[in-house]
Amino acid sequence: MRKFCLVLSFAFWVGIAANAQTNDLRSKIIEIAKESKGTVGVSILNLDTRDTLTYSGHLHLPMQSVMKFSIAITVLHEIDKGNFKLDQLIHIDKSDYWDTYSPLKDKHPDGNFNSPIRELLSYMVSLSDNVACDVLIKTLGGIDKVDTYIHSIGVQNVTFKATEFQMAQAWGVQYTNWAEVTGLTYLLDVAFKPSFLSPASHAYLWKIMRETSTGPKQIKGLLPPGTVVYHKTGRSGTNEQGITAATNDIGIITLPNGKHLAIAIFVSDTPVDMTARESIISRIAKAAYDEAVR
Repeated sequence: MRKFCLVLSFAFWVGIAANAQTNDLRSKIIEIAKESKGTVGVSILNLDTRDTLTYSGHLHLPMQSVMKFSIAITVLHEIDKGNFKLDQLIHIDKSDYWDTYSPLKDKHPDGNFNSPIRELLSYMVSLSDNVACDVLIKTLGGIDKVDTYIHSIGVQNVTFKATEFQMAQAWGVQYTNWAEVTGLTYLLDVAFKPSFLSPASHAYLWKIMRETSTGPKQIKGLLPPGTVVYHKTGRSGTNEQGITAATNDIGIITLPNGKHLAIAIFVSDTPVDMTARESIISRIAKAAYDEAVR
């Protein structure tokens, strides 16, 4: 009986310590989030221990280009079904262009060329190319195809209603593509499982996520050099009132012990500048990382 009591006591104090650490992390996130003068949503999920922490986790916040992760998943699912091939050529006409950020358009300013789906996925995810995104949406048959598929795999608290072109037409349209950050860490968790897609599709998805070059000062900003991060950013413009609707980053951080931490951080409807918004994201990510490796 005495030995049992000692074990129970040890477990009790371990639980107390774990709760204290979680509360400490939550307090740090709350203090950092105040600097936004807007809305911050955070969801953290350790994919191995299943520990979770959320802050404003169930608010509907605009995704912006974070939605491209879900579009990529949907395209790869269609490839696995045999409806497309990764090296299938897609024709891109100049009518697919508009005034937007697009390294693909910069490379082919006159349009009228063919690009393999593989390349379009890389441009869309790793470089956050808007033209590549909308070409892939058109190839799928519309944004509703993404909405239906993502809901079908159990992710209900996200909604896809507008293409990149449609979002560019009016400020309010971006809010129709919303997510709860808890839904995005759940999606990361589901998609990271090796059995989720075919081995080839799974490998390609996480290759282009690892190669993301946008937002280097966001989730990755304060992490130790060489930390492997698979992530997708999303950013809006700033309106005439000085409000930025979205500065977002979601991804999976590889910990020193080889385990993984899924994280989604959205900074929404804020008047602070880009430096401040990126600092909020990087410091929250670093606090979550430090807690996970403690």
